[in-house]
Amino acid sequence: MEKTDNQKKSREFSGIVSSTAMAKTITVVVSGSKEHPKYHKRYKTSEKYHVHDEKKLAKVGDLVRFAECRPLSATKKWRLIEVLKA
Repeated sequence: MEKTDNQKKSREFSGIVSSTAMAKTITVVVSGSKEHPKYHKRYKTSEKYHVHDEKKLAKVGDLVRFAECRPLSATKKWRLIEVLKA
């Protein structure tokens, strides 16, 4: 199915679950690396996302894939797609 010009492509990420303490919400850490613009040295970066997990499928340490969706709460704007590796 092709997207038209007015449809926005949703962003998808994969990361490791770091917390399942909240109800129907998991915290996922996405790690990556960047290069400094002046010194050209590579360094690690990480970012945390609150992801909606309706069926509570993910556990701490799982590799998951998630996508952007409408805002579900003040901090939750991502929805779990699948658990890649348990």
